[in-house]
Amino acid sequence: MSRKLFRPRQGRVLAGVCAGLALRFGMSANLIRLLFVLSLLLPGTQVIVYLVLWVLMPNEERYAARY
Repeated sequence: MSRKLFRPRQGRVLAGVCAGLALRFGMSANLIRLLFVLSLLLPGTQVIVYLVLWVLMPNEERYAARY
């Protein structure tokens, strides 16, 4: 399980946010994607949170350059 949060180059579908969260928490990326899609059925700001994570999470290359 990775301690840092970044968007990996491999396993991306849209922006890599779900793949990065899956790596961070040691879960399947498909499970994270399924949970995100199911959460869209609930009222809330899920899409805004996804967009914010897309902007704030560094790419794998930028992450590797820093550490």
